[in-house]
Amino acid sequence: MRLSSLLALFRPALPLILGLSLGCSLSLLMVSWTQGDTEEPCGDEFANGGLFPGSLRGDSQGGHGGDGGNEDFKPRIVPYHKDPNKPHKKVLRTRYIHTELGIRERLLVGVLTSRLTLNTLAVAVNRTVAHHFHRTFFFTGLRSPKLPHGMAVVAHGDDRPVWLMYETVRHLHQHHGSDYDWFYLVQDDTYTQAERLSELVGHLSAGQDLYMGRAEEFIGGEERARYCHGGYGYLLSRSLLARLQPHLDICRNDILSVRPDEWLGRCIIDYLGLSCVEMHQEMTYRYFELGKNSDPEREESTQFKNAFTVHPVSEPDLMYRLHKRFSQIELDRTYQQIQQLQVQINNLSELTPEGREGASWPIGINPPFKPKTRFEVINWDYFTEEHIYSCADGSPKCELRGADRADVSAVLEMAVERLNERYQPQLRFRKRRLLNGYRRFDPTRGMEYTLDLALEVFTQKGHSQVIAKRVGLLRPLSSIEIIPMPYVTEATRVQVILPVTAREQDYVGNFLDTYAMNALDTHDNVLLTFLFIYDPFDAQRVTESDVFAGIKAMIGEVEKRYGDTKIPWISVKTEVPSQVKLMDIISKKHPVDTLFFLASVWTEVNGDFLNRCRMNAISNWQVFFPIHFQEYSPAIVYRDQQPSAAAANSFSSEGLRDGRFDRHVFDEACFYNADYMGARTKMAADILDNDELLESMDVYEIFVRYSGLHVFRAVEPALVQKYVQRVCNPRFSEDIYHRCVLSNLEGLASRSHLAMALFEQEQANST
Repeated sequence: MRLSSLLALFRPALPLILGLSLGCSLSLLMVSWTQGDTEEPCGDEFANGGLFPGSLRGDSQGGHGGDGGNEDFKPRIVPYHKDPNKPHKKVLRTRYIHTELGIRERLLVGVLTSRLTLNTLAVAVNRTVAHHFHRTFFFTGLRSPKLPHGMAVVAHGDDRPVWLMYETVRHLHQHHGSDYDWFYLVQDDTYTQAERLSELVGHLSAGQDLYMGRAEEFIGGEERARYCHGGYGYLLSRSLLARLQPHLDICRNDILSVRPDEWLGRCIIDYLGLSCVEMHQEMTYRYFELGKNSDPEREESTQFKNAFTVHPVSEPDLMYRLHKRFSQIELDRTYQQIQQLQVQINNLSELTPEGREGASWPIGINPPFKPKTRFEVINWDYFTEEHIYSCADGSPKCELRGADRADVSAVLEMAVERLNERYQPQLRFRKRRLLNGYRRFDPTRGMEYTLDLALEVFTQKGHSQVIAKRVGLLRPLSSIEIIPMPYVTEATRVQVILPVTAREQDYVGNFLDTYAMNALDTHDNVLLTFLFIYDPFDAQRVTESDVFAGIKAMIGEVEKRYGDTKIPWISVKTEVPSQVKLMDIISKKHPVDTLFFLASVWTEVNGDFLNRCRMNAISNWQVFFPIHFQEYSPAIVYRDQQPSAAAANSFSSEGLRDGRFDRHVFDEACFYNADYMGARTKMAADILDNDELLESMDVYEIFVRYSGLHVFRAVEPALVQKYVQRVCNPRFSEDIYHRCVLSNLEGLASRSHLAMALFEQEQANST
């Protein structure tokens, strides 16, 4: 076979995670409410080596209930009768619909521990499996002097094992018997594979009495009845727990045993007539007994890989090693299922009108985005191993650094690895260098790469040759994370801070008019504070001629118009009006729970943005830096014509046409005073070594570098500013000054407007 034929073009993919939920319960959505078994079993070709092989039909072995278990599924209508002789009363409805419908959580886990192992083995159980279940309780006799953080510990006050079991079962029934369908009891020296146990419980009917676990003979072995070994855990149904509750006191007094699991098993057998079962409706409770000095990494038996629980676990380190091993087993099975699903999708694609060509690559991932117009085309970025030719600052070429460099290195390594996986042992590849690299981000798929590689190829006989090959890779958008957010409300008062310099006072009148119309007339929960910034020369002449006298007069007029409104102001003298210096003054004059909105004189305050400020700024969690919409210069955009009425409306979609979102300005910000004070406290040590640091940083950099909070930076359509040519202060840091210059240059007009203006100017000059 020729070398070139073995090196046929193919497209390797980076690792992707695809989660699918397959189960027989989906068929319930497509049948009517009838009783009886279905004629065909629910099959799953992934069941081999999985959780439930074979059919899911069949009767319980040793369980009670039979057809009576179906009573839970019969709808029952409770009529409401209104007595005309009595005054009408409002019908009390429950707060949540699942409470009114009687829907319970599926599983509660109880871990039996002791004072000696609460801070060791119990902590290991909590860290490995507790986060997979809805609720997990740790039951002990006596409390430890120091309780572990984040664990629900219930102490019964007595270390006797049988007493602990009695109190645990009684506690579960009294406090949680009506909230859960199943109860799982296990010792703290047992590792539990949480996903498999949850899947087992999901296939069990809650209306049956069931006592399920590893069945053990009683001492003597004369009876056929069995109890469930506590070391491997066992399941108790809600109905069984309810029937057992009246007999617990009798069992405590009459049954003598030193083992709590034997005591509970004897109580269930004597008074309920139920024995422990390992199989129910062809679903097996699987377990594995761990030998002494066993290494989980070397266990390859099928019994170990399919086990729900492993016992005994002698130390916390072994618990973590077991968790790592079972996580790897589940991950390998998931990848195997993904491969099988990809083969199925590929085979079924032949039946579609497009045939095999209709299947997207990789299988199961959305096809590439197809632009409808030239404005929707996604650009490819060119890169090498040292440089990238599309930079964030607009430069044509810049050095690969940080995350970009790590990304390129990982992609090159993965490309060579996938080539070797596909062609070994016939061929072996080694990268020489990257000839060309292209990447683009497709929001429907992920990051796509096209690489031209110079590869050295080795055959089995030792021959080598340098070739050039093009490969394509995809880093899919498959890992989606839901971040829980604290509760916030739109009733929070917003404290607007408006810094004003002598050069900016001409714009204050328009700001006050907009503020009065959108905040004062609507009685919004908002306050305004002016911060007048005097330079040293104006500060000396303030008694003779106040440069801000006109603004103070306008503030007085607003206060007269709105009698209950006060607009305070603060005067500051400084040569360099740094944002941080100004906020230090403001922060000391307000409570720690104040929500600040740091505005500018060009900001148009409105209710929509104020509500988003309240929702996006979260105390001790997140700060919000909106990106306002900056209108272009009307002198260039409109020239000889007047702007349309729609463009004059800042909140219409047409109004956002002749402008851009200014990403270079960080003047507007929403944050809580406590968060700012916390960041400034962490910054205090750096200020001691460098006094000029306050002038070289803005509030945004303070939060990014010192707060540790989420810094939310997003475009804000409700925050619109008219065109203005900002005055860039050279006394600020180079970065702040550079951003100000870029904002002025890019905010002048769009490329098409500038091109048309230049064209018209050249036409006028030529004539």
